[in-house]
Amino acid sequence: MYAIIQTGGKQYRVEPGTVVSVEKLEGEQGTEIEISEVLMVRTDDGVKVGAPYVQGAKVIAEIAKHTKAPKIIGFKYKPKKNERRRWGHRQPVTQLRIKTISVG
Repeated sequence: MYAIIQTGGKQYRVEPGTVVSVEKLEGEQGTEIEISEVLMVRTDDGVKVGAPYVQGAKVIAEIAKHTKAPKIIGFKYKPKKNERRRWGHRQPVTQLRIKTISVG
């Protein structure tokens, strides 16, 4: 059984027991959250596809930890002008441990 969920403007394929890194979500470490934006669910009975979301489907996940993504390095320069700019960015992410997937 797996599901396709949408959070933070991105889509993720999740299964019970897996850990997935998503855009930062509010909440303390160890709390459970419910994601109702389920785009597709695959069960033993078949596949249910939403338009845009599957009615009554939800994914229960636990916030494993808040962390940061790997650093992205940006660099700009203008030739013959001795102008250079270098910067870095680390996006905050939340790691979710998927507990259950239910189809209502």
